[in-house]
Amino acid sequence: MTDLSLGRHAGGNTAPTAPAADINPHAVLGAEIIIEQLHKFYGSVKVLEDLDLHIQPGEFLAIVGRSGCGKSTLLRLIADLEKQSYGEIKFKSARHIREGISADDIRVMFQDPRLLPWRSIEQNVQLGLPKDAHGNASAMLEKVGLKEKAGLWPSQLSGGQRQRTALARALSHKPRILLLDEPLGALDALTRLDMQNLIEKLWTEQGFTAILVTHDVSEAVQLADRIILLDKGHIAQQFDVKLPRPRKKNIDFSELEQRVLNAVLAT
Repeated sequence: MTDLSLGRHAGGNTAPTAPAADINPHAVLGAEIIIEQLHKFYGSVKVLEDLDLHIQPGEFLAIVGRSGCGKSTLLRLIADLEKQSYGEIKFKSARHIREGISADDIRVMFQDPRLLPWRSIEQNVQLGLPKDAHGNASAMLEKVGLKEKAGLWPSQLSGGQRQRTALARALSHKPRILLLDEPLGALDALTRLDMQNLIEKLWTEQGFTAILVTHDVSEAVQLADRIILLDKGHIAQQFDVKLPRPRKKNIDFSELEQRVLNAVLAT
């Protein structure tokens, strides 16, 4: 997982939105994202085609689908790491309609934490922060349970601890939007569950808009307010996750998980 400072697009005809009651009630920070008629081509290969999507401020959205369906491409377009072929992506601040979303308001976390090996854990979390905001790094290290590890090198941490460091680095910037591209895919099962709980806890506290790309349907049901299934560059299905938080793997959880999994397998 890595965090990057990212840019913005401009752009509106939107897909159905998640019900307001299902959106994070503490969303005071998150940004609204409006995607209209989005196309992405690589030569003659169509990765995304005429895609419309409306993401509410503070919503936790999960994107699932088979490999090659366009999940990571969509995330990279939102992050401005790539440019769309056609269409528009617009951002709107939840704080004030006149307040825009800048590059510093968006952070991305990837599967690889990409920590600088010659810098301490605390110095890695401080990357990109002005000196007067270094306290944010210390506070986030405490929140992710790494306060006592601040002076260590990345090589001295476990894989899960390095992911916690990357999460602290992203959130120390207090982003309006956090994009997560398979950030937990390399972790063992127990560490992955711990990280899911930590991400959910910090999302609830901070209210940022979160978009998670994952192959793990159970993870999507565990974390998201809404799940979208991509297939051949289109939104094939959407699932509202109305399960109460904190979520337990009961019959309702298992039924929804199976519905989403069946939909993925049918693509």
